[in-house]
Amino acid sequence: MIPTLYILFLMVPIYWLASMSLKTNGEITGGFSLWPRSPTLANYKVIFTDPSWYHGYINSIIYVVMNTAISLAVALPAAYAFSRYRFLGDKHLFFWLFTNRMAPPAVFVLPFFQLYSAFGLIDTHIAVAIAHCLFNVPLAVWILEGFMSGVPREIDETAYIDGYSFPRFFFRIFTPLIASGIGVTAFFCFMFSWVELLLARTLTTVNAKPIAAVMTRTVSASGMDWGVLAAAGILTIVPGALVIWFVRNYIAKGFALGRV
Repeated sequence: MIPTLYILFLMVPIYWLASMSLKTNGEITGGFSLWPRSPTLANYKVIFTDPSWYHGYINSIIYVVMNTAISLAVALPAAYAFSRYRFLGDKHLFFWLFTNRMAPPAVFVLPFFQLYSAFGLIDTHIAVAIAHCLFNVPLAVWILEGFMSGVPREIDETAYIDGYSFPRFFFRIFTPLIASGIGVTAFFCFMFSWVELLLARTLTTVNAKPIAAVMTRTVSASGMDWGVLAAAGILTIVPGALVIWFVRNYIAKGFALGRV
C-alpha cells in the first residue's frame, strides 16, 4: 500500500506538467483545474514547428550521444586497468578521478570557457560532449571497475593460453560478461549529460544550444509562456524514458550485481 501511494505521489508533478501542456496560458493562469477544460495541442505544435525549439532537442541528443560514446570508450580500458593491475599510485589516481565527479560544474566553467575560446570550440557539440566527460568518465570508471572486479581473473588467463589477443579477448569474451555494467554506465552517462545545464549553457550560444537552455528563455512581452514550457518539459522526459526502456534489463542486473 505504502509503495503504491509513494509512486502516485511521485507521478503528481508529471501529471500536472502533462495537464498544463494541454492548456492555454489563459486557462493556466486563470484558475485551478485538475484537467484541461479545452485540451489543445497548440503548445506541442510550437515545439515541433519553431526551429529554436526543436533544434534544442537535436543539439542535446547529439552531444549527449557523443559524450556517452566517448565516456564508455575511455572508461572501459581505464576500468580494466584499475581492476586487473596494481601500479604505483593506482588508488590515489582512482580517488582523484572520482573527486572530479564530486566537484560542482561551476568550478570548471571559467577554465573550460577560456580553453574552448582559445581553440575556437565555443558553440560546438563536441565542446559540451568533452566537458561532460569531466564528471561522466570518473563515474563510468567507478561503475565498470566494480563489474570487472567481479569477473574471475582465470577467464583472462585461460583466454591468453588459448591464443586470444587482448583486443579479441576484450571485445569477444570480456565485454559480453559485463554487458549489464555497460548498460548501467551508458544510462547514467546519458542522464547526467542530458540534465546538466550550467556547462551546456555557458559553452553554447546559438548553433549547439541545448533544450535545457532554450527552456530558460520562454519569457515574452506577454509574460511566461507556461503552456509551451510544460510541453517542452514533457518532451524532455521522453528521451530518458526511452533509454530506461531499452536498457531496463541491464539496469535491473546492474543494481543487483554492480556498484550502483
